[in-house]
Amino acid sequence: MLKNYFLTTLRFLSKNRTFSVINIVGLALGTLCCLYIVLYVTGQFGYDRQHKDVRDIYRVTTTLMHSGEKKVFATASPPTAPALKTDFSQVAQYTRVAYPGMLSEAEHQLTYKDKTFFETGEVVVDSTFFDVFSYHFVRGRAVGALDAPYSMVLMKRTADELFDPGTDPIGKTVRIADNFGKHDFTVTAVVDERLGPSHIEGNFFVNMNSGGLGEFILHNQTWAGQHFVYSYVRLQPGTDPQTLERQMPAFIERHAGKDLKAEGMSKSQHLQPVTDIHTSTEYSPENSKPIGTSFLYLLLSIAGLIQLVACINFMNLSTARASKRAKEVGVRKVIGAGRGDLVRQFLSESLVISVIGVLGALPLLYLALPYLNGITGSHVAFSLFSDYRVWLILAGMIAVTGIGSGSYPAFYLSAFRAIRVIKGNFTNHISAAGIRRSLVVFQFVLSIVLIIGLVVVYSQLSFIRHKDLGFSPAQKLVFTFHTGETQTRIPAFMGDIRNLPEVSGVSRANNYPGAFVTNDRAAWLPGHTLATAEDAKFMIADEQFLPTTGIRLLGGRNFNTTDSGAVLINETLAHKLGLTNANAPGYRLILGDDVQAHIVGVIKDFNYNSLHDPIGTFMLFYGNGRSTLDLGSSLPYVVVSVASTDYGSLLAKMETIWKRDLPGIPFEYTFMDQVVQGQYETEITLARILDSFTLMAIFISCLGLFGLAAFSAEQRIKEIGIRKVLGASVSGIALLLTRDFLKLVTIALAIATPISWWAMSRWLQGFTYRVGLQWWMFGFAGIIAVVIALVTVSAHAIRAALAKPVKSLRSE
Repeated sequence: MLKNYFLTTLRFLSKNRTFSVINIVGLALGTLCCLYIVLYVTGQFGYDRQHKDVRDIYRVTTTLMHSGEKKVFATASPPTAPALKTDFSQVAQYTRVAYPGMLSEAEHQLTYKDKTFFETGEVVVDSTFFDVFSYHFVRGRAVGALDAPYSMVLMKRTADELFDPGTDPIGKTVRIADNFGKHDFTVTAVVDERLGPSHIEGNFFVNMNSGGLGEFILHNQTWAGQHFVYSYVRLQPGTDPQTLERQMPAFIERHAGKDLKAEGMSKSQHLQPVTDIHTSTEYSPENSKPIGTSFLYLLLSIAGLIQLVACINFMNLSTARASKRAKEVGVRKVIGAGRGDLVRQFLSESLVISVIGVLGALPLLYLALPYLNGITGSHVAFSLFSDYRVWLILAGMIAVTGIGSGSYPAFYLSAFRAIRVIKGNFTNHISAAGIRRSLVVFQFVLSIVLIIGLVVVYSQLSFIRHKDLGFSPAQKLVFTFHTGETQTRIPAFMGDIRNLPEVSGVSRANNYPGAFVTNDRAAWLPGHTLATAEDAKFMIADEQFLPTTGIRLLGGRNFNTTDSGAVLINETLAHKLGLTNANAPGYRLILGDDVQAHIVGVIKDFNYNSLHDPIGTFMLFYGNGRSTLDLGSSLPYVVVSVASTDYGSLLAKMETIWKRDLPGIPFEYTFMDQVVQGQYETEITLARILDSFTLMAIFISCLGLFGLAAFSAEQRIKEIGIRKVLGASVSGIALLLTRDFLKLVTIALAIATPISWWAMSRWLQGFTYRVGLQWWMFGFAGIIAVVIALVTVSAHAIRAALAKPVKSLRSE
């Protein structure tokens, strides 16, 4: 029986080549998009699931309330994790993770023998790190890997770059130079991410008991502040994390109650499952880029919609060709076939077409994988033999596509009454034409919604690019000096760079607009207390920072070289302190124990964070080499404003100066506008995905519309012949054939508009500064849909209208 079904299906496909090609190509393209998106999304949800006892591993997060403002941190104070281990028997182990790169020390100079290069991603960890997290050890072993001071574990990619092929890195000494000085570290192991990806992104791990930042963390007993350490606990098996959380308030009161009360703050600690970290966006700061679940579910929705569009094509074309198979159904019923036999036959045909379409997508996916990975900025790998999930996904897609798209045609065709169809009357009580029209409308609703979404996303990105951020990121180069030794040569480099005619400004700072601002400080006016202080982000820069970056001064004056302890505050901070742009200069600003600054001016608010967030309080302290206040930060960045767009020639000159002033140090630079653009990586990725997959959905919809238009013209060929004999024009007949389809697109636009308005309004709420929804966005999408439908249908319409009527009427 199955063999008979299969042979019948092959004969049907061979006889109806156009129908077969449209369905198979549509299913293959839909499956290609759907399968890739599913693999991408499952990969994102797969972070950190490889760790042993992963259900018991949690990150300790912090929620602070101060002056009515709530802040949620992914981090905790340095002593939090060890105290949890001491105070609660439910905590089996803890570890802490810190990233020097988050403290403006982005890169580190690694040296082994005569090989030197800069490397990002140093991770400072407790010796217990590999007791909590699981990695695949290429060399060495987890036990005791980081027990000794100045020990380090390399990621394989870093080890391959540092050591020659065939060299065993274990026991080798690597010198690391950065702002904390130069230290020799012993390599104890090499690991990779073969077990699975982790939200802890780094290129090498160093023992915390190795001086520098790690030493600062080990001896830090600050409970009310200093929230910069990522803290993790592994609970005893069977421990209820909610029960432990309920004991946290007493824990905080015991250790930090007095300090928090003095600062007018309240604090709570929470346990976040480690498997949720990569897909949670509400915490800050994060060292790695999280992907929100709403974004991932949106991608899954797009995948499902594209596959649904392909299935609709199958249903439409199958029911449209019912008249061609009606007599076949009648004959089969007369010779004894039951309705169940017919349903199984037609479902078998659908499954065979689905298998061909889905399997046809596999080679296409192999070819398109580099392009698709470029769209999403990921590294999705596709292997039929190493990942069982691929087989499960393929089987599920074949079953859902085959049964889902074939069920209605199967039950519709099998319902024909034998006597009627043999006599030529194969009408059915179910309105197949009405259902086909509804499905076409549904297809174009989906396409129009995607088009409108694409228009809105690109409009928001254009708004971001052209909005006045309060500073000018265009034509700004940023040079980073990673070590204390290289920073001693900054004055010479700055002096030589200034002499270039293309350079219009040079400044030195501890950070720059567009980069993540990690530093904050409580500030209050005399007569007030720490409990009523304003917490403000801050940078440290020299007197050239404002003219170089384009930040505007609204009141008072800029820094000068004689300043000591001077600060510029932004409009928001001035307002919250009860000051104005005019009277703020001259006030003293208290920053803590015996630390004061004097306000010399007020600067215009600028978006030091992305447009997702409102502009907060901000301070700019004067510093030239180091801060003149006790703010504990060096100034490793040099910002250069240029007046030339001939970057090839300019960078060649700068590289010559660099090699002269900093011999042996790699020449590296960053464009500030690229850093700013990186704040919207998720939105840019979404735009690329919508761009590509919207075109795919439209193309698949057009395939179905093309097939229906061909069938419609074929069904009405005698009507067209009669109309031409009676004097109808070619244009009139073409309009007659296209009019019905254009009505469907118009209905689809009417339905898609409110859906799109609601969806995109919600998406835009993620931006504090956003573009408004305009009527033209919906009108533009409608025009595109109408043009697409018109072009798709008109080819058949014109061809039918030009046909000679004698051919269509000769049998009458």
